[in-house]
Amino acid sequence: MTHTLHRMGTKESLSGDYIFLMMPAFGINNADSAPKLRKFFEIALRHKPVNMGDAKRSNMHVLSTLELMDNIDKKGTVVHAVYDNEEAAARALKDLKDADLGLSLVVSGIFENVKKQCQKVGIHRHGVNYSLGIWGKTEKLPPENVLEITTMCGHGLVSAALVSSLAEDVKAGRKNAESAAKEMAKMCDCGVFNPVRAARLVAALAAA
Repeated sequence: MTHTLHRMGTKESLSGDYIFLMMPAFGINNADSAPKLRKFFEIALRHKPVNMGDAKRSNMHVLSTLELMDNIDKKGTVVHAVYDNEEAAARALKDLKDADLGLSLVVSGIFENVKKQCQKVGIHRHGVNYSLGIWGKTEKLPPENVLEITTMCGHGLVSAALVSSLAEDVKAGRKNAESAAKEMAKMCDCGVFNPVRAARLVAALAAA
């Protein structure tokens, strides 16, 4: 999966950004996957994710976590959880390995950090995806400090215009950075947006 692969930012900023994605193989093992996907959510919640979601429904900033867990499509879906620190991500990874749910798990983050955590719990990685960056008429892109926020929604549902508008609200004192970040998180349907990192970034953007 590549929609969590193109997040932009410094190594320091991205070290507070870990995304877990679990999905069945549709047409192979999706028919009985709903209880396993619910178990993913239960394990994820133990370690205080800053976001989690179901690609077919929405995320925890729109629906309650109970609504997400109780309404998983019986035919399967793609579920996500996001952590803002390596320690929580490491604990979640260990518990998911121990649960042995039999479904594909993708973890996105700083490469060497994820590799280290996989090695610690005895996971042999199936594969690795790298982003080669953005090609083409990059001069048409929003500023990099805006892209650091918008690229946290891999489907492009958090617009640059929304980020800029909310940054202006924060600058003017109409919103705080946390409420602005939560508003952005609601836009990212599948729940891979990191509102804790976004709050830091939008505060910096407002101060620039």
